[in-house]
Amino acid sequence: MYPTDPTQHVSHETIYTAIYAQPRGELRRQLIACLRHGHNTRMSRTRGTDRRGQIPDMVSIHVRPPEIEDRLLPGHWEGDFIKGAGNQSSVGVLVERTSRLVLLAKMDDATAASALAGFSAKLNSIPEPLRHSFTYDQGKELTRHQELAAATGVRVYFCDPHSPWQRGTCENTNGLLRQYLPKGTDLSVYTQDELDAIADSLNNRPRATHAFYSPLEVFAATLASASQPQNAKH
Repeated sequence: MYPTDPTQHVSHETIYTAIYAQPRGELRRQLIACLRHGHNTRMSRTRGTDRRGQIPDMVSIHVRPPEIEDRLLPGHWEGDFIKGAGNQSSVGVLVERTSRLVLLAKMDDATAASALAGFSAKLNSIPEPLRHSFTYDQGKELTRHQELAAATGVRVYFCDPHSPWQRGTCENTNGLLRQYLPKGTDLSVYTQDELDAIADSLNNRPRATHAFYSPLEVFAATLASASQPQNAKH
């Protein structure tokens, strides 16, 4: 029976990691044979050479605590840039992994300075108890990640190159956002107030994954719980 206790749920990535971490032998071969494609190693979904280069002092997603991957605790965020026509404009996206709450940040451009300012402002608008970590891809706009961590108190983790599933919550949210911010359009025309209104629309949309509560309702309940003082046990 599928566990009804959320603390017993694990993500598909945790299962894959456990399978591929098995030592060589018959058990490992049997487990891999059960996978849909039966690959001996975890395959990247996008082939090719990574041309973006290394970001100094990156901390890999592979050392991220497992409770983040399994959505056991709130306050862990994923981020991305949505690009406009000709990559000349962009909007910063933040999504909280547990509630799926989305925040949008207006960016003047796709530089590291804009990413630092935009993401810092949005993360600092979140109460500290729900501001723990931030997971991003290896886009150069986050080269100032250490300054972002210092400004917001979040721990920053980086995905592997060409591994969008490692930020699956943000990738799925980007698909929803494209209903409001179509590809090939100039995103610079949107004000921060307009972006906030788009985020509010998504945050008030009921989700099946939350038993048809909205991300805003789930986030508000989580915030209320996190803000309550811990009562002594009797």
